[in-house]
Amino acid sequence: MTPTRLAAAAALIACLTGSAAAQSTLRIGLAEDPDVLDPTLARTYVGRIVFASICDKLFDIDDKLNVVPQLGLSHETSADGKAVTIKLRPNVKFHDGEALDAEAAKYSIDRHRTMQGSFRRGELAEVDSVDVVDPLTIRLNLKKPFAPLLAQLTDRAGMMVSPKAAKEAGDKFGLKPVCAGPFRFVERVQQDRIVVERFADYWDKANVHIDRVVYRPITDSTARLANLQSGGLDLIERLLATDIKDVRANPKLRLNAALELGYQGLTINVGNGEKAKNPLGQDPRIRRAFEAALDRAAITQVVFNGEFVPGNQWVSPEHPYYVKSLPVPGRDVAKAKALIKEAGVATPITVDFMVPNNPETRQVAEVMQAMTAEAGFDVKIRVTEFATSLKQAEAGDYHAYLLAWSGRTDPDGNVYSFAACKAPLNYGHYCGKEVDEALTEARSVSDVAKRKAAYERAAKKFLAEGSVIYLYHRKVLIAHTDKVEGYKQLPDGLVRLVGVKLK
Repeated sequence: MTPTRLAAAAALIACLTGSAAAQSTLRIGLAEDPDVLDPTLARTYVGRIVFASICDKLFDIDDKLNVVPQLGLSHETSADGKAVTIKLRPNVKFHDGEALDAEAAKYSIDRHRTMQGSFRRGELAEVDSVDVVDPLTIRLNLKKPFAPLLAQLTDRAGMMVSPKAAKEAGDKFGLKPVCAGPFRFVERVQQDRIVVERFADYWDKANVHIDRVVYRPITDSTARLANLQSGGLDLIERLLATDIKDVRANPKLRLNAALELGYQGLTINVGNGEKAKNPLGQDPRIRRAFEAALDRAAITQVVFNGEFVPGNQWVSPEHPYYVKSLPVPGRDVAKAKALIKEAGVATPITVDFMVPNNPETRQVAEVMQAMTAEAGFDVKIRVTEFATSLKQAEAGDYHAYLLAWSGRTDPDGNVYSFAACKAPLNYGHYCGKEVDEALTEARSVSDVAKRKAAYERAAKKFLAEGSVIYLYHRKVLIAHTDKVEGYKQLPDGLVRLVGVKLK
């Protein structure tokens, strides 16, 4: 090749390389396709992962679960605990160019509180009204002191949406969300991809180094990992624990992990329709017998190579609000049989066990099926697509339901909606006066010692007679290629891309 042609070829390569660098694209594999991309109406964990790139919140968390500024710069709570004043970050724009000011923040919070079908309504139930104090200050007036409020504002209840876009779109806003995050929404093809691109006017644009993100839902965990290994994806969420060794053995892959805030548990139908009328649903002794037949440590060892943490409460044994006086119980088949005998129930006890269609949860269900059979239970596993399983849970079409909760930064977010009377996620329809009173007190006081005492009272009662048997706490497992730099995993499981670079 002549020197002239060599120079031309080098120039072409340089041009192509520069173009690729200028249009860096991060490809992320999701375990499911998210539901609606409207933070007011959404309720899936995988949706929260996508929202992390497009919808900033008033506050965020750090790796120690401390509340830190995002769109809100500071907060101040009144002496009586019934007013929270929030100063907003100046010069913030929504993706449509509209300014994020106090009026826009009030609109977003009121939308979360009042919109038909809102899943944020319960999270903000104690907010009575929102005042605009000045162009960059809002005040949340509370019906009564509400300790978890700031934690709620680090999630979807704190996400700000463009009032102009939301009003124009109405109930179709989720088809083209307009928020104030580092990336703006471009397109969505259901079950195929969600595309976002860097927002040029983002308030922290100097720390956004990726131009485009493509989220691809790949429900098969093996296929998701294979795409990562082949270079078809750059990052995947919810790596299987059994695949950790393969990632660690591959020099081109990296693993990021953090113990989750949530839990995997067994929700039992105790009062939701006709299917609650069975021994498991009607007698707490049968529920305790079912629990006594389980070996949590063995479940995590067999299914997850011991990578996950056995637990028996709505927070993990490592959490500061874990009730240490109620440690994780071991397996006791003799106790299980004695409880069944005491209850006067004939065996085998049939259990309609609804399990979301996921290879790990199916295996967990099979291990539980074998363990409880030794105590006299006939567990019939019914594998169900996840979205369908949620609908059937709401309708009470199950005896027991293997359900994961991704977790919240404040313990209230892990228990109140599931255990309080008539709470929105209380699929089992458990209702206990003592538990209600204790959970209400825990969310009404800010003193840590008093909150812990209230949660201990709630735990003693709910773990004895309630509708959830807590099993274990997963690790958030994120795998990515060595091209991805600066990625850090926090316990809430979200994929944060500010500060992340692609080689």
